[in-house]
Amino acid sequence: MTNSPGWSSQLFNTYHRLDKQDSSYPSSDHFQQPISAFERFSALRDSDKAQRSLALSVNIPFCANACYYCTAKNIVTKDRSRSSAYLQSLEQEIRLVAQQINTHQQIKQLHFGGGTPTFLNPAELRQLMDCLKDNFNIVSDNFSQYSIDIDPRETDWSTMGMLRDIGFNRVNIEAVGLDPTVQRAINRLQSIEQTQTLVEAARTLQFRTVNISLMYGLPKQTPQAFAQTLADILNLGADRIIVQGFQHQPNKHPIQKRINAQDLPCSADIEQMLHNAQQQLSDAGYHYIGMGHFALADDEFAFVQEQDVLQYNLQDHGAFPNCDIIGFGLSAISHLGHLYYQNTHDVNAYKMACNNQQLPAAQGLFCKSDDHIRRSIIQALTCQFRVDFARIEQRHKINLKEYLREQWPLLEHMQHDGLLTLTEHSLQMTPSGRLFTLAVCQLFDQYCAHDKAAEYAITHAI
Repeated sequence: MTNSPGWSSQLFNTYHRLDKQDSSYPSSDHFQQPISAFERFSALRDSDKAQRSLALSVNIPFCANACYYCTAKNIVTKDRSRSSAYLQSLEQEIRLVAQQINTHQQIKQLHFGGGTPTFLNPAELRQLMDCLKDNFNIVSDNFSQYSIDIDPRETDWSTMGMLRDIGFNRVNIEAVGLDPTVQRAINRLQSIEQTQTLVEAARTLQFRTVNISLMYGLPKQTPQAFAQTLADILNLGADRIIVQGFQHQPNKHPIQKRINAQDLPCSADIEQMLHNAQQQLSDAGYHYIGMGHFALADDEFAFVQEQDVLQYNLQDHGAFPNCDIIGFGLSAISHLGHLYYQNTHDVNAYKMACNNQQLPAAQGLFCKSDDHIRRSIIQALTCQFRVDFARIEQRHKINLKEYLREQWPLLEHMQHDGLLTLTEHSLQMTPSGRLFTLAVCQLFDQYCAHDKAAEYAITHAI
């Protein structure tokens, strides 16, 4: 697989959409059906009987400061004592779920996100991990994928040591942006030295992987400033660098109303940011593995992508096929076979249910066979940049070209634009089209209206 994804201004102008970055299918925006405790317990038992790989995702929804770019439903508070009651409810949910499955199966993936997981103090984080270990088979080794999101403003050397000690072997450092002007515009002040300290700690403490996340298209951001930010981050030698576009959706995410839309960079500047980033990362030896993720050539994910076994789920990339995910905490998302669901966003309702030995309210959906077919196509595109028709047809017993008869003319249009190559047997992103793979994925999302999918595919974006 070629290192550089290539570049095309024409493809950027046609297919780059900052408001269409959702990578999961189906998206949580479409979880509208109430899912009962009985349905969830039944799905848990079915997962156990099928002996599917299991991953755990824990959501810590607290933040000490409000970041104006945020899209999560977090609880912003300076009152650190609020985590104690939440932790008690979280442990109740963990124990309640664990009673429904065989906990001898090893957990291959574990992720703490939020929010800011280190809003919990070290004793609380250790207590939470002990609860998970008491109820699930969590083994601290380098073959498992135990990761945690890190805010450089909320973590120091001693905290990193504690995280390594309780079993985490991967860290995702959310640097976001380093330019002071940008930081003031998004209310997130931090220094490159804070991030550097955490990378040095992770290396010394032998964390297996260090990821650093950045964002482009932020208010007050210029191509020159973003290029300098990326250059500073490249000097730290992270295993993976994640470059995501900012989505300004104030009607959907009220905190973003604090951002002045006039401060957002224009389309030409956004194009230059992404183009420069792609070139800088390629020159530094990073391979594009999809979904805004760039990995060094000797990184595990680059290797498993070459071996055609890279997967992408609600947590992250991985090499664990047919993996079910149990989400714990406020707004946590779970995927169990045919069932997808998300816990309530109401913290009081969540705590009341858990403290009464009940599962919190949740909404979701049951996937049909059509959903699984579409998910297979999207998974292949996002992880391998190609769809082998024979593989999909054999797995789902269909004729894929006939199945995609509505999308086929749009795919042919995309081929004419140079976004992909389409044959009777396969669909493959071109090197310059890989950065815009989500544009193709949108065609297969049945929950988007057909006219929206068509608009996404054939009109200019920004």
